[in-house]
Amino acid sequence: MNTITFYIIISILVVFSGILSYITYNLLRKVENYEDVVQDQVQYLQNISNALGEGQKHLQNLDQKGVFQSDDEVGYYFEQLKYVQDELNRYMLPENYGKEEKQS
Repeated sequence: MNTITFYIIISILVVFSGILSYITYNLLRKVENYEDVVQDQVQYLQNISNALGEGQKHLQNLDQKGVFQSDDEVGYYFEQLKYVQDELNRYMLPENYGKEEKQS
């Protein structure tokens, strides 16, 4: 085999390896950025879910105490508020949402 051919092949492989390394590095950086965004969004959704849970607990506490009667305007408003809370509860996240799964 000719040495010039050998050097040409080696040069092409080095350039190709460099291009592949650069592409891989850029893709890795993008994936890490997307993972950070996903973690921020998961934290945001968990905070909203926690707020919904606290609101539900508070409404249940008020309902158990019988603070609001259903025969007046305040009672009607309270019943509507409970309905809205029930609708919001459909969007609460499960406890393990966004947590890493343990690999076996």
